[in-house]
Amino acid sequence: CTRVWIPDPDEVWRSAELTKDYKEGDKSLQLRLEDETILEYPIDVQRNQLPFLRNPDILVGENDLTALSYLHEPAVLHNLKVRFLESNHIYTYCGIVLVAINPYEQLPIYGQDVIYAYSGQNMGDMDPHIFAVAEEAYKQMARDEKNQSIIVSGESGAGKTVSAKYAMRYFATVGGSASETNIEEKVLASSPIMEAIGNAKTTRNDNSSRFGKYIQIGFDKRYHIIGANMRTYLLEKSRVVFQADDERNYHIFYQLCAAAGLPEFKELALTSAEDFFYTSQGGDTSIEGVDDAEDFEKTRQAFTLLGVRESHQISIFKIIASILHLGSVEIQAERDGDSCSISPQDEHLSNFCRLLGVEHSQMEHWLCHRKLVTTSETYVKTMSLQQVINARNALAKHIYAQLFSWIVEHINKALHTSLKQHSFIGVLDIYGFETFEVNSFEQFCINYANEKLQQQFNSHVFKLEQEEYMKEQIPWTLIDFYDNQPCIDLIEAKLGILDLLDEECKVPKGTDQNWAQKLYDRHSSSQHFQKPRMSNTAFIIIHFADKVEYLSDGFLEKNRDTVYEEQINILKASKFPLVADLFHDDKDPVPATTSGKGSSSKISVRSARPPMKASNKEHKKTVGHQFRTSLHLLMETLNATTPHYVRCIKPNDEKLPFHFDPKRAVQQLRACGVLETIRISAAGYPSRWAYHDFFNRYRVLVKKRELANTDKKAICRSVLENLIKDPDKFQFGRTKIFFRAGQVAYLEKLRADKFRTATIMIQKTVRGWLQKVKYRRLKGATLTLQRYCRGHLARRLAEHLRRTRAAVVLQKHYRMQRARQAYQRVRRAAVVIQAFTRAMFVRRTYRQVLMEHKATTIQKHVRGWMARRHFQRLRDAAIVIQCAFRMLKARRELKALRIEARSAEHLKRLNVGMENKVVQLQRKIDEQNKEFKTLSEQLSVTTSTYTMEVERLKKELAHYQQSPGEDPSLSLQEEVESLRTELQRAHSERKILEDAHSREKDELRKRVADLEQENALLKDEKEQLNNQILCQSKDEFAQNSVKENLLMKKELEEERSRYQNLVKEYSQLEQRYDNLRDEMTIIKQTPGHRRNPSNQSSLESDSNYPSISTSDIGDTEDALQQVEEIGLEKAAMDMTVFLKLQKRVRELEQERKKLQVQLEKREQQDSKKVQVEPPQTDIDLDPDADLAYNSLKRQELESENKKLKNDLNELRKAVADQAMQNNSSHGSPDSYSLLLNQLKLAHEELEVRKEEVLILRTQIVSADQRRLAGRNAEPNINARSSWPNSEKHVDQEDAIEAYHGVCQTNSKTEDWGYLNEDGELGLAYQGLKQVARLLEAQLQAQSLEHEEEVERLKSQLEALKEEMDKQQQTFCQTLLLSPEAQVEFGIQQEISRLTNENLDLKELVEKLEKNERKLKKQLKIYMKKAQDLEAAQALAQSERKRHELNRQVTVQRKEKDFQGMLEYHKEDEALLIRNLVTDLKPQMLSGAVPCLPAYILYMCIRHADYTNDDLKVHSLLTSTINGIKKVLKKHNDDFEMTSFWLSNTCRLLHCLKQYSGDEGFMTQNTAKQNEHCLKNFDLTEYRQVLSDLSIQIYQQLIKIAEGMLQPMIVSAMLENESIQGLSGVKPTGYRKRSSSMADGDNSYCLEAIIRQMNAFHTVMCDQGLDPEIILQVFKQLFYMINAVTLNNLLLRKDVCSWSTGMQLRYNISQLEEWLRGRNLHQSGAVQTMEPLIQAAQLLQLKKKTQEDAEAICSLCTSLSTQQIVKILNLYTPLNEFEERVTVAFIRTIQAQLQERNDPQQLLLDAKHMFPVVFPFNPSSLTMDSIHIPACLNLEFLNEV
Repeated sequence: CTRVWIPDPDEVWRSAELTKDYKEGDKSLQLRLEDETILEYPIDVQRNQLPFLRNPDILVGENDLTALSYLHEPAVLHNLKVRFLESNHIYTYCGIVLVAINPYEQLPIYGQDVIYAYSGQNMGDMDPHIFAVAEEAYKQMARDEKNQSIIVSGESGAGKTVSAKYAMRYFATVGGSASETNIEEKVLASSPIMEAIGNAKTTRNDNSSRFGKYIQIGFDKRYHIIGANMRTYLLEKSRVVFQADDERNYHIFYQLCAAAGLPEFKELALTSAEDFFYTSQGGDTSIEGVDDAEDFEKTRQAFTLLGVRESHQISIFKIIASILHLGSVEIQAERDGDSCSISPQDEHLSNFCRLLGVEHSQMEHWLCHRKLVTTSETYVKTMSLQQVINARNALAKHIYAQLFSWIVEHINKALHTSLKQHSFIGVLDIYGFETFEVNSFEQFCINYANEKLQQQFNSHVFKLEQEEYMKEQIPWTLIDFYDNQPCIDLIEAKLGILDLLDEECKVPKGTDQNWAQKLYDRHSSSQHFQKPRMSNTAFIIIHFADKVEYLSDGFLEKNRDTVYEEQINILKASKFPLVADLFHDDKDPVPATTSGKGSSSKISVRSARPPMKASNKEHKKTVGHQFRTSLHLLMETLNATTPHYVRCIKPNDEKLPFHFDPKRAVQQLRACGVLETIRISAAGYPSRWAYHDFFNRYRVLVKKRELANTDKKAICRSVLENLIKDPDKFQFGRTKIFFRAGQVAYLEKLRADKFRTATIMIQKTVRGWLQKVKYRRLKGATLTLQRYCRGHLARRLAEHLRRTRAAVVLQKHYRMQRARQAYQRVRRAAVVIQAFTRAMFVRRTYRQVLMEHKATTIQKHVRGWMARRHFQRLRDAAIVIQCAFRMLKARRELKALRIEARSAEHLKRLNVGMENKVVQLQRKIDEQNKEFKTLSEQLSVTTSTYTMEVERLKKELAHYQQSPGEDPSLSLQEEVESLRTELQRAHSERKILEDAHSREKDELRKRVADLEQENALLKDEKEQLNNQILCQSKDEFAQNSVKENLLMKKELEEERSRYQNLVKEYSQLEQRYDNLRDEMTIIKQTPGHRRNPSNQSSLESDSNYPSISTSDIGDTEDALQQVEEIGLEKAAMDMTVFLKLQKRVRELEQERKKLQVQLEKREQQDSKKVQVEPPQTDIDLDPDADLAYNSLKRQELESENKKLKNDLNELRKAVADQAMQNNSSHGSPDSYSLLLNQLKLAHEELEVRKEEVLILRTQIVSADQRRLAGRNAEPNINARSSWPNSEKHVDQEDAIEAYHGVCQTNSKTEDWGYLNEDGELGLAYQGLKQVARLLEAQLQAQSLEHEEEVERLKSQLEALKEEMDKQQQTFCQTLLLSPEAQVEFGIQQEISRLTNENLDLKELVEKLEKNERKLKKQLKIYMKKAQDLEAAQALAQSERKRHELNRQVTVQRKEKDFQGMLEYHKEDEALLIRNLVTDLKPQMLSGAVPCLPAYILYMCIRHADYTNDDLKVHSLLTSTINGIKKVLKKHNDDFEMTSFWLSNTCRLLHCLKQYSGDEGFMTQNTAKQNEHCLKNFDLTEYRQVLSDLSIQIYQQLIKIAEGMLQPMIVSAMLENESIQGLSGVKPTGYRKRSSSMADGDNSYCLEAIIRQMNAFHTVMCDQGLDPEIILQVFKQLFYMINAVTLNNLLLRKDVCSWSTGMQLRYNISQLEEWLRGRNLHQSGAVQTMEPLIQAAQLLQLKKKTQEDAEAICSLCTSLSTQQIVKILNLYTPLNEFEERVTVAFIRTIQAQLQERNDPQQLLLDAKHMFPVVFPFNPSSLTMDSIHIPACLNLEFLNEV
């Protein structure tokens, strides 16, 4: 049936339904109202005005009013009402207008998450919102480079200010300033100030703006906010002096009174607001829910943020307080009535003058007098009481207006920018059309402004309609729309209302009545002007919205705005500068600025409020003229911009939340131009459908043969031509079909009829089938009943027969039982008699046998007692004899033992271990003393021998001189051969010692292994006992532990999230710092070029990267220089590292000074050597080579001796510790003998080594002296000032002293010339003397060591005794305990003992391993030095002999295995970083080992660690980290590059952990991998730096992936038709803004998302990213898919339907299947999709009954209450057969969900990022198995 709208006096429009078809000519309609009442509605036959048709229910609740098929006032009103009351949607589109209804309630739809959800979206894709309009303006500004305007209008209390505030907040968030000025915060901070000084409480609104403002927000070329400017219009000054009932003055007055108690405001002399006349006229001075003191604090903070000094703030508050005092001044009328006076003691006037700094007497006089100036003279005239009050009020209004203008000017200065403005967006918050019972000058100006704005709005809407038709190539027909230019001309044209008003103001005796009469005379013929019938002082103007009657009283006074000149002059003379500046009119207006660029946008922006005049003479411009000028300027600005309209509607006057008054709403809709937009749209083709949407919706109307055509446009054409016969009702555009009003409803009716016919057919068939099924069911039931009845009768007969037979059987058995019982009774009596008789006879026999047995027993015991007594007597006698004999023997043995105990041998046996050791040590000392005496004797013998040898050598020298032809080198060769023999013997002895050491070490390791095995067994036993104890309380403990574990996990996740957020913020700050540094570099560039130091370019690192704990900086000056280069900010950030470096620098300075002294000594010796050494000859080559060889061997022996000595000390200490442990546990003396043997072997080896060293030294000295003596005829002792090993430091200081003594003796042999000519004897004597000193010092050291050893052994013995005493005490205590306690105590003691032993053994093993590593390291270093020395000597010899060699000899190096280290030179580091990091492309390593750069970098680090080069490690790691950062900054949108470096950074981090030497990271290492561990450096701090870098790279990876996925999500998850046939079932006739639509089809399907994620997965897997990280990546991406999809679902009405729920569930199942296919289902990604899954289920569930509500509440646990209610409100039926969700059902859901403590946030945080964890993942590769491809260009790396 047809439904229509009819007028109603209460509800404006009422719905009704036709009960009888209408025929043309009928005078009335038969209607049935919604309350089932019948109404006969009359029709005007002449005008043929039928009621408006009602839209189908499927169209009710549309987002855009223009999508309605029938466009008229009742349809618009009903749609707004349904959306506001049922769905709680306050925003609705009406074409280009956003209609905003004030909910009078705070809604959670303005958060940051909502801003981000609307950012970047097209207008129309999301639900209507103020953010959508702001985004549209921002997007058009960026795309079209044209300035934009948002015009917000509406009645007072409709929400204009709040809407404008939210729009500015959106721009501040989306277009935040790029610099540090935070201009967006200042823009938002201007709102509290302007609300305080320009807003007040009215009867309609508690925070009503009593002025209009236009804020221009300026943007730069990157569309960041750079500044703003504000223009104000028509401040309501009369509110300062008058307020109606239940209204207030401006907020600032009440805020200042609320803060009057503050100390800084004592001088204002303020009290409560009720005490002042200007603030108490409205009655109640407070607003419910508003704290004036708190708001005042916000106002002061806003002043401070905008840069208003504290002194200026105090001055402002003084001026405001003075206005209050001025209003409370008491004026007393005189008796004559023509004059007034003010008491001199008036407190308020005194405060007024004091606060403004003016003369009290002058102000008192001129408040009550005025000056009249004529042509001839000047008069001073008194004023009446009313004139004085009017003058006082005018002065108060003028002061407040000037202060208002001053504050606006200073806000503009604070928001002004010196940067060039590229474009701007203006936000106009201006009053809407107003009509009251009494309308005056203010309403006239307001309605005049709205006329101008409506004209601009009409022309813009008309232009957009025209552009749309032209774009779609639709024939354009002129649409007649209302033009209000005649009404505007009536007001502003020549001799219009404003001109006549200004003219009347100039007339000296002008009155309001005269002006009204002129209006009647001039404009009575105008169609927009009328004269009221009952008044001669009022006039009526017919505005576009309504007729308004204005009362002319007060027009002239308000237009003149009269203030007396004398009062202003007093204020000008104020002693306060601010007060005086307010009233001087030499101020220039705000300088004009240009907005935007291009000729179209160059608009002069001036102050909207010209400076106020100070006197009547200077006030040449009236208020009306100023307002007209500023309004024209505003219209010029708006016409040069693209406007966007927001119309605010006040739903009721009582300020009730979500209460809709249709009368008030339709009144405002008519006034704000919404209905005019509807009328313009309805005049053309309001309904527009894309061909694809039309085909999907109405394909049911297409015939089967037409579907064969593949061209959808052709199908649509043929269908419409067949269905709609009038061709004017539709037009075919280029991309859309255009329909006249009502045609979509007609098509919907045809579609519904088609469905209804099909439904009837289906119902008919189904009902027939149901009846057949019912008949078959009844027939089968009848047959079944018959069968069961017959069976029942047969069973009843059988039961009777069976019961009869059973009765006979029962009788038989009963009779048999009675007979049997009688027989049994007789039988039992006979048996009893027999039993008693037999028992009597048996008892008699038993008594007789018992008496005989007792007699036998008595006889046996008596005989036994007699025999035992005899035996005991004999045994006692034997024992007495034995005791006497044994006592005699024991006394003899005791005597012998006493004799033996007194002997020394017994004592020795008791202390055999210690005594033997002491004796051996004493014997050793005696032997060494003997050896010393022997050596002393040998020294004397040697002295005599050397004397004889000198004599012999002299003879031989003479002989050699006589026979020069003989070869002198034979004796030297023999001596060299003997030395070689000695060296070979030393080598063999060294091998023997090494073998012995290795055997002992193996034995120790085996012993340690056995003890560890035993300890492990005991640990297992202990674990078993613990498990048995814990099993009893396992359940409770498990529950507690699970809870604690969950809490700990949660805390860990929160801590990790906070830490990673800090890392993220740090990376952002670091990026920001880099950008600022680049800008500073650009700014500071000069024509000259300043080069940075090279160390800065190579070693500079981020301040947060700590250095390794070795020498990083050479000295303090370099550190200071580096701090200066890096900058004070970075230095402050790294102060802890800097303090560490200072300490290290001081140590290094001391070490450098020592080395410098040694270097100077060496340079002096080398210089002496160079000066004295003669030219070499060919004969000298062979002895020099032998000498170098001998010195090299001696160095090797000394180094080996030092190593063996250190090894021996460590071994001695280890064996002593083990011996002490063994003695404490077992008391065995074997370890003592082992210790003595080790000591003995060590001392023997030491003596042998000493002898070898002494022999070699003496032989080298003698050989050197003989060679020099043979070469030089005259004595030249200084030829060899130092030996090759003279600077080699040995461990013992005595050896160093002896050696340097020999060197000094060498250099001073000239003083020994008195002994002999050559000085040989003196040299020998000095050498032997130093050797004797050396031996003496060594013997003393040995004796001290032996004494210390004896003392240590004694202390060990005492400790063992104490331990034994303790054990005995423990044993005694144990014996007193019970057996169970003894066992438990013993187990505890054993466990504690074994634990201590285990700990000691572990410490011992660690010490041994540490010592072993140390020895190996030293051995490698010494071997390397020896090799270098050999190579250098070989090179020197080859250079000397190259003239004698006849052929080249090549020395081939023996090939060695690759050790997994890469060596490079320091200067190649930059090339390494460039080839391996900066210029590396992931494609170059497609076939190589994953994470190859990380392995290469670790091998380079390992070599630097091997060479102990800490600077190289620090530089390489720092350069690597900086290089990675540079690459990521350059490729900040490349997923493959970011994933590549995330995998390499993680692998490098894993390598540093795996090869760090920490046992926790080495559990999965092979023996070969353990060889590749770092030896010298602990890089824990760098591991933390790499971990932070990994977090930053991970966050960048997620950001890139989200940026690639986000454009696809909404289209693929919500819009794409993944299941064919479900979409297109709802009419979506909304016309999207053509300016919002981007060119091209941006639709995506689910396969696109899956393909993209496949690409992500393939890239990460190919690059070797850890699987755990891949899981976390996809968990984060799935959360983002869930958040974006759910947020769009919550903000879009068109997708909240049953079909979308089906599509969502299908899409989610596809994503889950993809996760399972990639083995990613364990990542937790599906759990993150749970809210979206529940939302999809919610869309498909039934939503009618109480049970449905309970099911929804139990199912949707992951959705918040607000989200559930929002989805239910947005739910849209698929078609007209489906019912909407009722308001009652939604209220039921809300009542059941009240107990939930859900967050107030509606949308999910799409930017939330889960904390990432990088689990340790060791590599199975060994470093020596890695091959470096040639494509990396790393030929300069050498494999070690």
